[in-house]
This record gives sequence, C-alpha cells and structure tokens, in this order.
Amino acid sequence: MSRIRDRFRGFLPIVIDVETGGFNASTDAVLEIAGTVMRMDSSGQMDIHSSHSYNVAPFEGANIEQSALDFTGIDPYHPFREAMHEKDALAELFSVIRRELKEQECTRAILVGHNAHFDAGFINAAVERCSIKRNPFHPFSFFDTATLAGLAFGQTVLAKACEQAHIEFDNNEAHAAEYDANKTAELFCTIVNRWKDLGGWMPAID
Repeated sequence: MSRIRDRFRGFLPIVIDVETGGFNASTDAVLEIAGTVMRMDSSGQMDIHSSHSYNVAPFEGANIEQSALDFTGIDPYHPFREAMHEKDALAELFSVIRRELKEQECTRAILVGHNAHFDAGFINAAVERCSIKRNPFHPFSFFDTATLAGLAFGQTVLAKACEQAHIEFDNNEAHAAEYDANKTAELFCTIVNRWKDLGGWMPAID
C-alpha cells in the first residue's frame, strides 16, 4: 500500500497561499491564509482532501500598499470579513496540520507554494511576530510549483501552468487565498501523479 510518508521521505506536503498587503514579509500585513491538505490513495495517486482558509486582520502597525489591495480586491476593514488575529488563524491551521501529521504518520510538514519562498516568508514572519513556538513546517525546505511547472509544462505563471495541465482556472476567482491554494494543490498533484505514471516513482509493495 502506498503512503504519503514514503513518497516524501516522511514529509507531509501542505499547500499554503497567503494574500498580503505588499511584498515585505517583515512589515506588510497578512490578509488571508489558506492551507490545502492532500492525501495519497493506495495506488499512489494524490488528490485534494480538504481546504482551510482564514481572513486575517492586519497586525498592529502593519503596512498595506494600495497597489496590493487593487490587485487582490481585498478590503481589510470590511465588516463582513470576520477577520481573525493572525496568531489565531495560524493556531487553527497548525492544529489541522498536526492532526494530519499524526494520522499520516509523517515527521514534519513541508510547505508547497507557487513561488513558495514568498508564502513561506510571510508565514515565518507571522510565526515569529506571534511568538509561536511550534511551527509544523520545515524551516527552509519547500516544494515550489512554479519551478515544478516550469519543468513539467514550460510555464511558471499559475494560470498558464494550469491551462497547460488541463486544470480549469478562473482568473476572476484568482488572488483569493483559498482558490489559489486549491489550484496550486491541483497542479502539484497533477505533476506528482504524472511523474509516477511515467515510471519516475513506484509505490512500495507490501
């Protein structure tokens, strides 16, 4: 039987997408966080299992660039956002990840992102800002779907990579954390599954 822990040397891939108030992880606000959990079936095929998203209130003193809001369409202070403190959002997400780590018998989560260094930078900055002691993610290793898609499909932009992979992509829904995380997860699963189908990785036989 195939197990996700055996596929990624004990790591549990979790797709993360953040929407932010700019590009500087140390000064700019996190406005949305989404995490997508993937699982592997007995034949070694990966697919999305669940998704979790949180609207986040800007931390005190956070910088928010108007150009970033124009790009994402987020109104950080809209009364219907029901935004959470970033510490609470991370606590809920990390709780989901830890349960999955235990269930899948993995040793540590590894962040999957499209241009993963960007999402990881904001997650790590928020973890430090909130004095969170137990971060389930590997501190410096990531899976970057921009790189993987460049190899597999010759495209590094998420929408274009999805098009080449025959994954439906709605540009009107893009730049929302949950949507982008789920599309990134679909892309990651497609690449991993295709590599297996081509004989690049064979599931263990019990």
